Amino acid sequence: MSYAAELGQMLMDRGLINFDQLESARAHGQEKGLRLPEALVATRAVDGLTLKRLQAEQLGMMFHETLDVESIDTDLSAQMPIAFARSQLILPLWRKQDRIHVGVVDPLNVTGLDSLRLMIDGPIEPVVVPESVLVDALNKIFDRRAGASQVMGEIHDEDIGLTGENIQDIDTDIIDTDDEAPIIRLVNALLAQAVKERASDIHIEPFERHLAVRFRVDGVLYEIIQPPRRFAASISSRIKVMGGLDIAEKRIPQDGRIKIKVAGRDIDIRLSTVPTNHGERIVMRLLDKTAVLKDLEYIGMGAGVLVAMNEMITKSYGIILVTGPTGSGKTTTLYACLAKINSPTRNIITVEDPVEYQLQGIGQIQVHAKVGLTFSAGLRAILRQDPDIVMVGEIRDRETAEIAIQASLTGHLVFSTLHTNDACGAITRLVDMGVEPFLVASSCVGIMAQRLIRTLCAHCRKAVVPTETELRQLGYTRERFVQDTPGHVYAGQGCQECLDTGYQGRSGIYELLVIDDEIRTLIMDNVDSNSIKKRAIGRGMTTLRDDGARKVMLGLTSIAEILRVTQDDMLALE
Repeated sequence: MSYAAELGQMLMDRGLINFDQLESARAHGQEKGLRLPEALVATRAVDGLTLKRLQAEQLGMMFHETLDVESIDTDLSAQMPIAFARSQLILPLWRKQDRIHVGVVDPLNVTGLDSLRLMIDGPIEPVVVPESVLVDALNKIFDRRAGASQVMGEIHDEDIGLTGENIQDIDTDIIDTDDEAPIIRLVNALLAQAVKERASDIHIEPFERHLAVRFRVDGVLYEIIQPPRRFAASISSRIKVMGGLDIAEKRIPQDGRIKIKVAGRDIDIRLSTVPTNHGERIVMRLLDKTAVLKDLEYIGMGAGVLVAMNEMITKSYGIILVTGPTGSGKTTTLYACLAKINSPTRNIITVEDPVEYQLQGIGQIQVHAKVGLTFSAGLRAILRQDPDIVMVGEIRDRETAEIAIQASLTGHLVFSTLHTNDACGAITRLVDMGVEPFLVASSCVGIMAQRLIRTLCAHCRKAVVPTETELRQLGYTRERFVQDTPGHVYAGQGCQECLDTGYQGRSGIYELLVIDDEIRTLIMDNVDSNSIKKRAIGRGMTTLRDDGARKVMLGLTSIAEILRVTQDDMLALE
């Protein structure tokens, strides 16, 4: 009896499948070119875990449903290329009784096991492991082997200068590359580590005696490694080669883009270099193209703000502005709004710099200033495309502002962003650009100010009692605090899960100014932004500080984080 027939009979004998399911799986396997085990899982006749356990039993092999990664001998895996391990789904685990136990997903992968025997010293014994468990162990073992600091320690002086000649192809996963050039391995390790640690930016800064490599994680910079100064030219050249920049030109700033794949995820990198007195300073902004866009309901808005925002984005005309400093999540909010109202009955077009996410069913235009495609030029062209809804990445000048306002007054709903500290400051900014107050009043329907705050790590947060000073800065009295909470808030301690920061992930805090008739009158009277803000607060507007305080009381973040993020807001109200 063949292996497949024996496996099918075993499954039927144990009552896990019937004859019809077996025949259906066989037919599906013949049609799709699958072996019986894969066909059984594909047709859902049996689940993968049960099948792996039975395969191991049938072949007389051990089966491990889980793996303790800490107990895996990394010296064994160091004897084989990581690309081989990932393609064959094989991982040496540990040595027992003069035999090397090897985790395999497919116990019939004879070719892979034979190749492994040629790489490692000693007889091997296969151990069947579920695919998800093995892949997770592979990624963690690779992190141990290929961290940037470890790779840096393996580089010798004679290795400097090997930067490679080929630009990384997006279809090649940098984890799978076996290039032995040490500088290439160091740069790849930095990129892989940045993706693993959720970094949004990588900073490489040359100083007199060393380089500083820092990651921005959840909006805060952390130093990762300090390579010797002599590495600077080779690292810079390698990164410039990847970005298609001129490696010989070191006197002027350059901008480029890198597309790579890390652990199966497509990463788009915006590269910027500038000359300094100690060499070229490099900043890389990482954008995960496979990241899922967040819905408007899940980006941290309070119930009242969410209801008002949902009402505004369904209007047929007007301008909705989102304000805040660089990196405060403005684009994410705009994308969430567009995704909410996107439908085949609406023509939605955007002009952005850069296009950060691909939105299905929406026309997106990339700004290209060198050929004259600016925000104002793109917006002017969009209006000839019969749009219903327009998004302008940013209003930077009077011309763009006036075109956006005219578009809103002629029956278009316009979304855009401004760099101001609070919602009311956007009104002053538009007037300062030269836009008439009556045009601002008649076109704007709402202005949202926002910031990103770090959320506490669920693994290490602990309850603390705030001081009188902290409560006063949040706008709370002790009596109100005791009434609204269990008598404590939370603070992060730092652990391995959050890289000892006390925080993991980010959420938003929001301030929404709804332009009603009273606010519209104040704008036309050219009243200053502080007076408008005080009137809006009196009419129920929640400030950034108030929204932050609410999230502190809910245990989502710490008082220190809110005070760090909302300093400008508190100063404005004093």
